[in-house]
Amino acid sequence: MKMPQENIDIIMFAPCGMNCKVCYKHCYHKKPCAGCLNSDKGKPEHCRKCRIKDCIREKHLSYCYECSEYPCKLIKNLEKSYKKRYQASLIENSRFVQAYGLEQFMVHQKEKYTCPRCGGIISIHDRECSECQEKMT
Repeated sequence: MKMPQENIDIIMFAPCGMNCKVCYKHCYHKKPCAGCLNSDKGKPEHCRKCRIKDCIREKHLSYCYECSEYPCKLIKNLEKSYKKRYQASLIENSRFVQAYGLEQFMVHQKEKYTCPRCGGIISIHDRECSECQEKMT
């Protein structure tokens, strides 16, 4: 899947701070996941059963960073996993959004995750381009 020419839709920003556009389930599938805030169609089971998404619904929030308990244990555990496995910080993502807004975050993400070789989407999960399969470092 190619990175869109237009800006990444802000609906692709998940409550936890993840940019769903760069998720492997979005990049590599003919019927890609539409993102955390959209339908469950095409989502992996762990995303459909996400406790973080359930929590923000119960609290009537859009994003975790809006919560007075942020960052909570759920976010801290996810953060630890993302830092270790993918060298990415969902808390830093959320702080960027708080400071500069969702639109600016998505502009930054588009620059960071667009393959310079072919314009494909570089997956945050395996650092591989969805189009040319080039591994990024």
